[in-house]
Formats: sequence, structure tokens, C-alpha cells
Amino acid sequence: MEASFDITLQMVIAVVAGISAQVLAAYIKVPSIVFLLLFGIFFGSDGIGLLHPHLLGIGLEVIVALATAIILFEGGLDLELRELGRVSTSLQLLVTLGTLITLMGGSMAAHWLGEFPWPIAFLYASIVVVTGPTVITPLLKQIKVDRQVATLLEGEGILIDPVGAILAVVVLDTILNGDADPINAITGLLVRLGIGAAIGGAGGWLLSQFFKRANILSFELKNLVVLASVWGLFTLAQMIRSESGLMTTVMAGAVFANSSVPEERLLRHFKGQLTILCISVLFILLAADLSIASVFALGWGSLFTVLALMFVVRPINILLCTWNSDLNWRQKVFLSWVAPRGIVSASVASLFGILLTQRGINGGDAIKALVFLTILMTVFCQGLTASWVARLLGITLKQATGAVIVGCNPLSILIARFFQERGETVVMIDTDPEASQKAQAENLRVLTSSALDANVLEEAGLDSVGTFLAMTKNGEVNFVLAQRAAEEFDPPRALAVFPRDPQAGTKNQSKVLQAFLPDFKIKTWNQHLDDEQVKLGTMTLKNPGFSLQKIQLQALIRTGDLLPLFVERDDKINLMAAGETWQVGDRLIYLLHDPRPDLLKRLSGGNQSTRLSLENLPEVEEIPIGKLSQLSATDAPTP
Repeated sequence: MEASFDITLQMVIAVVAGISAQVLAAYIKVPSIVFLLLFGIFFGSDGIGLLHPHLLGIGLEVIVALATAIILFEGGLDLELRELGRVSTSLQLLVTLGTLITLMGGSMAAHWLGEFPWPIAFLYASIVVVTGPTVITPLLKQIKVDRQVATLLEGEGILIDPVGAILAVVVLDTILNGDADPINAITGLLVRLGIGAAIGGAGGWLLSQFFKRANILSFELKNLVVLASVWGLFTLAQMIRSESGLMTTVMAGAVFANSSVPEERLLRHFKGQLTILCISVLFILLAADLSIASVFALGWGSLFTVLALMFVVRPINILLCTWNSDLNWRQKVFLSWVAPRGIVSASVASLFGILLTQRGINGGDAIKALVFLTILMTVFCQGLTASWVARLLGITLKQATGAVIVGCNPLSILIARFFQERGETVVMIDTDPEASQKAQAENLRVLTSSALDANVLEEAGLDSVGTFLAMTKNGEVNFVLAQRAAEEFDPPRALAVFPRDPQAGTKNQSKVLQAFLPDFKIKTWNQHLDDEQVKLGTMTLKNPGFSLQKIQLQALIRTGDLLPLFVERDDKINLMAAGETWQVGDRLIYLLHDPRPDLLKRLSGGNQSTRLSLENLPEVEEIPIGKLSQLSATDAPTP
């Protein structure tokens, strides 16, 4: 009983410490691996001594294997084949030629600078050829580099993990069995990759077909079916050929994700949560088992080895693999700088250290210490400075512009025209062909389809625009659309026209902003536009007179005569959100209800519609003081 409690205690401490590190990293906005490593070392034998992973025995190897399978499957889910196609040649070279360059360069550095024997030097280099999506993906979410660089880094991290891990196994087999024939080594690598890819591809396709037809199963049960399938495919591949399971999980995830599976978005969330848990526990356990004394015992030669890997081998790798690409020198410098190692390197190094020690071969502890030194230096040096380097090189995404608008109605078409006339891209989506034709008549790009389909949103380019706006006639549908868009594509601004009092309390905590006004009546303003009873106006809020201007606008808003559409601040223009706080210097663009244009049109016998022009309207700029006195500043709504 006491032994089982000790193991339970180890797992509980690992989970609590891992999740705490994740929370702290999210709060401070740094890569989570930084605190995972620090927390693991702190709780380990070289820290306060609460964690002793060796108590888990062979169970640690089981945990590492199953958790790595989940991590790589989730990485496969994130592989977007259409995006990878844009950088396919460079990516192929990074996974093939780049692996060879890192293997040769890393082994030479470890042998000549770190004074490791050639077999151990090659084993070290084979372990650190991987970069690791568990570090790269969170890093890219924080720094928002341009899409081409992000896709290349993510693709490299995901695809090179199984290649590197299998390569390391081949090198280890060569060391343990004394077989130095390169033909056998290459054959072993290709056989494992081939078996893994075949099983993973077939398994991912069968799983996607099952998902498309298993309508009787609850979503929770489907999640567990996927989990069981991933582990089943991984184990099957391992039974056929050792270490081929790593490639199996990546391929299964990639095939499954690109098969248009229903509810894939929710599945990604479930697998993402499992991945965070697995990464947290693994890093804590593996870092806790690290001996700091063994790291310092490596000497200066090992430090120079890692520096050579970072500042000599990696730049050569990027230079050769992107030679004929359309990447500019700034993008190449950033790719050369960012190559942090992650969980696969740590787990493989820990397992190999154990195997080498068991077989009586010297170097097990040293190679583990050198790999962890590489992880520490690349994560802290590259991970913590990546944002600064990206800004210095000027490759961060500029303030995203343009919009994707769901719902083709008079007001949404007006807003779309406004974006387009400013030179910004705009795409509209509607299921109604007649409504779509009206938007197309205004030379707007329209997709006649459902915005509930993530592929439609992707086709609209939502991953590269600044604003998503849902303004159909149904407020609840608008909110659901905006919420899904925010969760899956994370645009800078996601707005929707929905009721003042949302039914679900979680709405107030979401990323979705309520568009325009709390009590916005879309049907009324569409009717005003159809009847040509509106004017398009602009006003700049100035000081002195700021308070009076606010009261003027609020008075007209309360009477239903004015609808604020945009606010321009610091040369950036955004759709107005309900609750927006106006500031001195803001330029507001609004619609003013005015029945006179329609009346004058009827009196003149005209029947041609005219485009609205932006102007300073005296009806707003010079509103009578007598009308303002009817409203006090206290009871006027504050935007």
C-alpha cells in the first residue's frame, strides 16, 4: 500500500506542478516549457526533493510512450496540407537534407568541441535534429510572425519529430549491436517510416470514415474512440517494427484532419487539452530526473557544442534548404534563430540514457545532460527572444486589415463597400442566392454557402483578416458564428449582432464583441437604407467640447436617429462595438436617419439610387441646444 501511495503521490505532484507551470506561463506570456523545466528541476532531487521519477520504474517508459503518441497525433491534426503546399519544397528539404546537415554538424561539434566519442556524438546529434511543435506552436501564437514563416516552422516541428526519433533509434541500434553498415542504418530508417506512414494513413482514413457515419454516438464517446484508436494504431505499428509508431500517429492525425470530419473543431479542443496535460507531466517528470551536477560536469566543451549547433549548424541548414525559395533574408534569419528543442528530445534522451546504462555503455548520463543543456539553452535563448527578434527583423504580422462579413443585407453591404473603398479585402458569406446577388452587384466577393463550415471561413481568408462580423437576421446564430470563428481562427476582432441579454452567461466572457449598440435593430436600419432615408456622416471628437459632443451623439442614439459604425483611432479604423469607450481625437463614422432624401426624391420624380458620401452633417455637428437639454449627461447611455 505504501509503495502504491508513493507512486500516486509522484503523479499528483507532477500534474499539479505541470498545470501550475502552464498557468504561470500563460499569465506572464512566455513559452510554457520555460516554467515546466524550472518547476521540474525545483521539485526534483536537485531541488526540494519531492519528485523522484525513478520510483515509477518501467512505468515511466510507458507514460513517455503513450503521452508522446498523443502529442504527435495532435501535431498531425494541426498539419494544414493546403498551407504546407506553399512551402513544400523548403519543408521537404528541411525534413530530409536539413536532418542530414544537423546530424553531421551536431556530431562533429559534439566530437571536436565536446570531446565525445563518435558513437555518442552521433547519438546526441540524432536526438537534437528535432525542433518540436510543443515549443514552436505556443511560441508562434504569441509572436504572430507572417504566415509563410509560421507554416514552415510548424511543419518542420511536426514532421521532423518522428523522423528524428526514428533516426535516433537507428543510431542507438547501431551502437548497441555494433553494426556500422550505413546501408543497414538507412534501410532501417526508411522501413520504420514506411510502415508507420502506411499504418497511420490507413488508420486515419478508416477513423475519419467511422466519424462520418457514427451519428448514433455521443461526441464524448467519439473522443474516446479516437483516443483508443490512436493508442491502438501506435501499438500495432510498434509490434510490427519498433519505433515506427511515432510516424503512425503523425500520419493518422494528418489524414484525419484533412478528411473534412464533422465536429473536428471540438475534437481538436479535446486532443489539445490532453496534449497540454501530457506535455506538462512529461516535462516535469523528465526535468525532475535531471542531475544538475551532470550538466556542470560536461564542461565548457559541451557549452560550445550547443552554441555551434545554434549559431553555425542551424544557419547553414536554413541557408541550404531555402536557397531557391521566395523567402527574404529577414525570414531566413528568423528561421535560423528559432529552433528550440522540446519534449521528444527530452523523452528520447531519458530513455536512451537508461538503455545505455543498462547495457553497460558509458555516456548514458552524459548524453542526457547534454540534450537537456541543449533544450535549456535553445528554449531560454531563442524562445524568450523570438518576439524581439521578429520585431527587429520586421516579419511580425502587421495590423490585420479587411473583413469577413456573414449576411448580405443593405447595412452589411454598406459596411463591406466601406472596407473595399479603403483598399481592404472583404468577403461576404450568405446562404441566400438572391441576397448574394445583391452584394455581387456591388462588385463584392461573395461565397454562397454556410459560415458554419470552417472550410468556407478558411476559403474566405479569415485566418489573415482583421475583422469578422456576423449580422444575419438571427441574433443567436450570429453569436454562435462569431464564437466559432474566434475559437478556430482567432481574428483580432470578432463581432456579432445579438440580443442585449444573451441567454448564456458565458457569452459575456467570450472573445465576441457585440456590434454597434446593445439594442441595435438591424431590421429598422436595413429598412432605412432601402428607403434611402439615411446619410453617412463623420465627426472628430475634440477637446474642448468633448463632453458636449458625446451628449450630442448619445442623444441621437437614444432617439434611434444615429447608428455609430466605425471608430478611427491612431490611423486605425475598426467597427464600432457596443460599450466602446470614446476618446478625444477619435473620428466616428455613423449613419443618420433622415427621411428627407426619400421625400425629395419622390417630389422630384427621381428613381435612381445614389451612393452615400461621407460628410460632416450639420444635423449632428450643430444639434440644437434645446434638444440637448431634454437629456442629462447622467441618463444618456455611455458607449
